[in-house]
Amino acid sequence: MTAPWLHIVGIGEDGLDGLLPATRAVVEAAEVIVGGDRHHTLSDAVGAERVAWPSPFDALIEVLQGYRGRRVVVLATGDPLWFSVGARIGRGIPPGEIVYHPQLSAFQLAAARMGWSMADLETLTVHGRPVEQMIAFIQPDARLLILTTGAQTPGQIAAFLSERGFGRSRLTVLGNMGGPDEVRFDGDAESWDHEVPAFNTLAVECVAAPDAALLPRVPGLADALFQSDGTMTKREVRAVTLAKLMPMRGALLWDIGTGCGSVAVEWMRGARYARAIGIEPRADRRAMAAANALALGVPGLQLIEGEAPAALDGLARPDAVFIGGGLSEAAFDAAWSVLKPLGRLVVNAVTIESEQVMLGLHARHGGELCKISVARAEAIGRLSGWKPAMPVTQWSLIKR
Repeated sequence: MTAPWLHIVGIGEDGLDGLLPATRAVVEAAEVIVGGDRHHTLSDAVGAERVAWPSPFDALIEVLQGYRGRRVVVLATGDPLWFSVGARIGRGIPPGEIVYHPQLSAFQLAAARMGWSMADLETLTVHGRPVEQMIAFIQPDARLLILTTGAQTPGQIAAFLSERGFGRSRLTVLGNMGGPDEVRFDGDAESWDHEVPAFNTLAVECVAAPDAALLPRVPGLADALFQSDGTMTKREVRAVTLAKLMPMRGALLWDIGTGCGSVAVEWMRGARYARAIGIEPRADRRAMAAANALALGVPGLQLIEGEAPAALDGLARPDAVFIGGGLSEAAFDAAWSVLKPLGRLVVNAVTIESEQVMLGLHARHGGELCKISVARAEAIGRLSGWKPAMPVTQWSLIKR
């Protein structure tokens, strides 16, 4: 095994003075120090060769490997393995060649300033990522700690909260924590107007108004929350469908015939870092799916023009597949052949023709068949009655 040559050091606003003696010795002995401008300023007493973050940033691993054989230190803010550069480096360089030196993270410092238990809150980052992804975490009484992109991020998040009936939520911006220039700004989302420093962490205590939008992460969001032309997987059927698809952390879904994206959106909301690719031939429906993903906090939904099986070529292997439209034996065979072991496949059909294809596939592959019937109460004059929706035949199976 190659001996460690790369040290990844977490550093705070107090610079070298805040490091453990052993960690400070590692930094002071470095021949090469890699980091951002702020990191170099915090460690300017050390006379090592200085290297800035590369552009594009994806070149970082190649840059670091070029220094193998020298004493190399990468400086990162706070804990290098908590929404920071350490994890990315660890995926590109064998872990036996790296030594990590954690520092208090911005989350830990912010929780201490707020007096919040880390076990009772959500930690998020929108640093360099779409700010809209925090929308999925807006819940009554939720506490959020968010690593921001810059001075404008708190205002954007205040707007998201206000638009969804959470305008009374309490926001606290903590800037330059742990250093001599630490500052704090407090206010409500609906009246937020502070000018804050670019380097900040945001604490949000969600407060819901009586008319607030309720967006649980449990599948089954109200149909009215989605833009749709009417051809969508309805709320009750969607909840059953997602239960069979089983969203899991980091898992990838193929949503074939995605329509307005309701299943893919709820899949991504259902588990942290869940991913989805929607395959849809119609541009208007892809546009609705993109809008729904943005409004409901999963801006990472990937949309592809085309139909199965042709559109599936070259896609990353899925952990789950949903076929809500365009069922054919060829589409099933193409998806099933690349579905990962323990992968879940769910097919919904409302037409007799699709059901016939489904029954033939079930006869060959097994799995579970069920018929889902839903009726909703509607007015009939001065009285009420039940109006049934079209029944849905559902086939689900697990690849073992």
